[in-house]
Amino acid sequence: MQEYENLKRLVTEAEDDVNKAVGGNKAAGTRVRKKMQEIKAAATDIRKKILENRNTEPGVA
Repeated sequence: MQEYENLKRLVTEAEDDVNKAVGGNKAAGTRVRKKMQEIKAAATDIRKKILENRNTEPGVA
């Protein structure tokens, strides 16, 4: 699933900045918060796709 791969990529991209933010780097904290918004949107997209797949399967009520 392409959407899940995108989510994993976003989390990986955030890792360095998370470590910097924990160390007190305020600019890294800002970048992490921005990336978390992207991660939230990606997770929501996955959730929608999963629900669409569940609802379109034959025999599912």
